[in-house]
Amino acid sequence: MLTEIENLREIARCCQAGEPLDDDLSRWLGSRLEDFLSQRRTSLGEAFGLRGAQGGVPWWLEAAIRKRNAALRELAECLCSDGSATALAREVHRLTVRYAGTSWNRDRRRDDMPGAYAGTPKACLWRAFTSGAAMPVCERQLRSILAHQTARRPAKAQWAGSCAKGGAQSAAPAGASATATTIPARAP
Repeated sequence: MLTEIENLREIARCCQAGEPLDDDLSRWLGSRLEDFLSQRRTSLGEAFGLRGAQGGVPWWLEAAIRKRNAALRELAECLCSDGSATALAREVHRLTVRYAGTSWNRDRRRDDMPGAYAGTPKACLWRAFTSGAAMPVCERQLRSILAHQTARRPAKAQWAGSCAKGGAQSAAPAGASATATTIPARAP
């Protein structure tokens, strides 16, 4: 499903910029539209491969959760903690709750990240909160999201400046919980 979403985003970008679509993308779009128009598929979502399993997480929420989880993993990298996975999750949770109660009230109205956040842990927090997935998440869920983080943690010297990288695009690990509790980040 991620390939289909990437294709649709590229089509939208090209259309908005007035650029022609490449041949592969044009053929993909044409075949998907033909599937819908010939009634081989009952909805555009199904024709474009965006229909999830019965009772599953909708495609747009899955994409938001992946974006949030990537930002939270990047935040964990920025912390340079030598502690356990539980201690790391506790610290990430503390920072997210603090951000929710202070800066997020002001930042939620912004379209762009404040320039002062660039290269800091607040950049990761801002990306997590603007992902469209629920934030903050509980410590238990953070342990699940960060489970592979502590197992493959690089040496401290390699961590310097990791927050300056910008939005990491890593996906949630297989089997990681995708639901969240507490405060929703943004209303649609």
